[in-house]
Amino acid sequence: MSALPLVLRTFARRAVVAVGVALAALASSAHVGTNDAFFDGPAGPYAVRVSVRPPGVIPGQAQITVRVLQGDARRVQVQAAQWNVGTKGAPAPDDAAPVAGERGLWAAQLWLMTSGSYMVNVAVDGAQGTGTATVPILAVATARLGMQRAMGWMLVVLGGVLVAGLVTLFGAAAREGGLPPGEAPDRRHRLAGRIAASGAAAVAALFLLGGSRWWDAVDREYAQGMYRPLASRADVRWGEGGQRILRFVVTDTTWMGGRMTPLIPDHGKLMHLFAVRDSSLDAFAHLHPTRLDSATFETAFPPLPTGRYRIFADVVHESGFARTLVATADVANGPKPATLTGATGDDAWLIGPVGDASARRYATGGGITVAWDSTAPITAGAETTLRFTVRDTTGQVAQLEPYMGMAGHAMVMRDDGSVFVHLHPMGSISVAAQERMLRRERGDTAQHGERQPVDTSTHASHGPTAFAGTLGFPFAFPKPGRYRVWVQVRHGGAVRTAAFDTTVR
Repeated sequence: MSALPLVLRTFARRAVVAVGVALAALASSAHVGTNDAFFDGPAGPYAVRVSVRPPGVIPGQAQITVRVLQGDARRVQVQAAQWNVGTKGAPAPDDAAPVAGERGLWAAQLWLMTSGSYMVNVAVDGAQGTGTATVPILAVATARLGMQRAMGWMLVVLGGVLVAGLVTLFGAAAREGGLPPGEAPDRRHRLAGRIAASGAAAVAALFLLGGSRWWDAVDREYAQGMYRPLASRADVRWGEGGQRILRFVVTDTTWMGGRMTPLIPDHGKLMHLFAVRDSSLDAFAHLHPTRLDSATFETAFPPLPTGRYRIFADVVHESGFARTLVATADVANGPKPATLTGATGDDAWLIGPVGDASARRYATGGGITVAWDSTAPITAGAETTLRFTVRDTTGQVAQLEPYMGMAGHAMVMRDDGSVFVHLHPMGSISVAAQERMLRRERGDTAQHGERQPVDTSTHASHGPTAFAGTLGFPFAFPKPGRYRVWVQVRHGGAVRTAAFDTTVR
């Protein structure tokens, strides 16, 4: 078989591989399984919800929607700025277009040319004046886009026609180019034509082969640049006094190479670590390990039952890059758990669930209940708000105390662990990343890393001291499946954890 059809077949195979070969490289960036960012909050006098869906390939276009929830907006502009250059080094803002039939909804697309942390600035102008909001996002390559089958075959056919035309042209030129008009080529000219056509076919085959090799090289380079989770490991061992200790170690050489900006606290903690018992999902813990060295974190492991646990560890870099590290840990030979729920400071856990996770109302113990108010079916990819109401022992809507500066925390996990997201009422973004970017915009060039006095002061001391017991978490489930949602609030000095199951279509 000649080289030409082989090359064409190779090209065709690559062309039809196509259609969104989305690799599972979303395993750990800002969250697991999705990089979409949601922000609920003020833009000056306006209440807005901003949704940013970064592209899977870089360069690519981010899809941005701005819903003005309160106030009359006449104009909405959006702008993407890399964390290290800020607004001054960013392109001019783009006007968002109002979405027909959706009052207060605006949409825009922004190009993200390189990977890294970005701030999306949203400016709203209207009857109440002008207001702005900043939403930190991540731009990382997580997918390789293929070509549609029809397009691939069309290109193969067109390529074949071009090659055939080239071969024919060279053959005809050698065979008949030197003959007077009307004279038939003799044997010598016909032979020259065949030789020229064969040479043209060989040259075309070489060009196609070279193009194929170039294609492979570019594809490999792109694949090597795709975002991958950092290698990590976790284990649980016995410490002094019979206390179980969870150790989490980032083993990836990229982390060890010092090529990343320092970590900064988010909600006053350098790491938010979540442990979920594998398969059954019947044991959950939200912990905050202490950093021992550049890559090692440790914390007391609560009295959870034995078994294998999925570990998700949220950290935020000074660049605003928020990532979730993933590992598993086996817990063996432990004492029988003495409590079903518990907390130590800001650490909290749940064994059970205590209540009925399949119901819409969950009893957390102590007479405190959490109800999932949303009743509409949930569709994958559709923006929604997870609404909950916390009631006290009298049945009244409870007054909540700040839990690490927030009214509540929600953790969403698909039952196979392919999705894990840590949400707050203000959305899925990292508050620390947002504050760091705003500081940089104000001219702050300090690089304090974990010593940066950002979260503990802002959230714990200067934030609200009480919240109403009605909570909403903006989110879009990235894919269908069965999910468990844990909701955590602080009431009466204790952290209350509720669990809910839901199916996403």
